[in-house]
Amino acid sequence: MNIIELIQRDSKNEDFLSRLLSVLSERLGLQCSPLGSVRIELSILPPMLLLPVLLQVAALHCVLGVVVLTALPGLVLWYYYMTHRKKRRTLFFLSLALFSLAYMYYLFITEIVPRGDVSYQQVVTATTGMILMLISLVRTKQGPGYVQADNRHNNITSTNQSKLCNQDSACCNGVSQSDHAVENKRKWCSICRLVRPSRAGHCRICGVCVLRMDHHCVWINCCVGQDNHRHFLLTLLLFLLTSLYGISMVLRSVCPRQSVFTALLYCPGVYNQYSTALCFTCVWYSCIITGGLLHLLILQIINISCNVTEREVQLALRNGTGRRRFCGLLFSLGTILPHSALHVSLHHEWS
Repeated sequence: MNIIELIQRDSKNEDFLSRLLSVLSERLGLQCSPLGSVRIELSILPPMLLLPVLLQVAALHCVLGVVVLTALPGLVLWYYYMTHRKKRRTLFFLSLALFSLAYMYYLFITEIVPRGDVSYQQVVTATTGMILMLISLVRTKQGPGYVQADNRHNNITSTNQSKLCNQDSACCNGVSQSDHAVENKRKWCSICRLVRPSRAGHCRICGVCVLRMDHHCVWINCCVGQDNHRHFLLTLLLFLLTSLYGISMVLRSVCPRQSVFTALLYCPGVYNQYSTALCFTCVWYSCIITGGLLHLLILQIINISCNVTEREVQLALRNGTGRRRFCGLLFSLGTILPHSALHVSLHHEWS
């Protein structure tokens, strides 16, 4: 297979660049590893290459800072909707989050600590918060809890599902179904070929069924479900606390004459020195990320208080049985329903 045929065949696949690189390496006689070929995930490279360059450009002048810090979130959101619409897995967002954390910590150690405005205890506190957050992230990445196949039960359900569709064609079309048919259709996953427990859902990005599925988080490249939901919330909380603590320390160092809240908007002379301008630009970048994750944490807390998952909220919004208010910070159902009735009303699955 030559390179042209590969482009025509795999131009729509998510690992197209990896396949192309593999073919080029093979044609050139290059070996990726003595143990065999190694798949290279190219989506992790753009954040590592572009983020330092963009932040350093933004630190040259306040106008460039406004342009870069306005365009950067827009590009990230555009890439998110492109990958989410095509249901592709990507390490881009996880790479962006981890490299942003590493780069901010590097600047904190090399630029802020030598100024002498930060005590040893503050450095230890910030470092401990970052380490705890990474440990919680690793625990989150261990898995959301997948639906395990029960061969005997699945075979029976599959047979019953086929008979039900053959006997009543309306069952397959979803025009008029009995409660039993709706319940069976809701529990049976035609892709994974297994029976899903209550509140489980199929993730079209991961291609598996997840126990008490909440959502697929692109920032960790993993689903959030029954087994890792608490660790996911703990990761968000630790990140927010560590980020806010680090932002306050940096602002006190580069703008010592201003209060923390005033320095973010008014810090005279911060662009007179490139190092302080770079730290100030990174503070604004951290504030943008912190604001986005704070919004996510608030939504999670609201969903928990309503005893619903994000997946159930999205299904309710799509079916017209619920709505968000105040920029998505509040979710309300049109009618207060028992929890079991809510599941019956949300029988349209994503699988």
